[in-house]
Amino acid sequence: MEKRIKLEQLIKYKILKKKIMFEALEKYADFDGRASRKEFWLFFVGIFFGFIATILTDELTKILDPARPFTTILFFAVVIPFTAVTIRRLHDLDRTGWWILVSIFPTVGPAIILIFACLPGTSGSNRFGPDPLLKTFT
Repeated sequence: MEKRIKLEQLIKYKILKKKIMFEALEKYADFDGRASRKEFWLFFVGIFFGFIATILTDELTKILDPARPFTTILFFAVVIPFTAVTIRRLHDLDRTGWWILVSIFPTVGPAIILIFACLPGTSGSNRFGPDPLLKTFT
């Protein structure tokens, strides 16, 4: 009986983890609401490894096509979802989404956004919606 409960808890945890990992893609153009640090960083790391894979693929196929097509395709596929999850992450800090424009300044701008992404969000509801950490998955 106890093993069955642990197995059910493990399955539920894995399903929850997958939901959080792909939540940013499910809300790919949703600029409203809030995103937890976990949602942001799982998406960020996924994109990071995706770019590593596409850059390696492009390097291996450079003889055939020097234009880096796989990296270009990935960039255009994730630019809107990444912008949306970044804005929702800023909303979690009770900052307006316009703060994303700071990232246009070389080096300093992206560093500021990454520092914001590391900070804990406001606890409880704020002007952008309920706390994403209090959300329950069914």
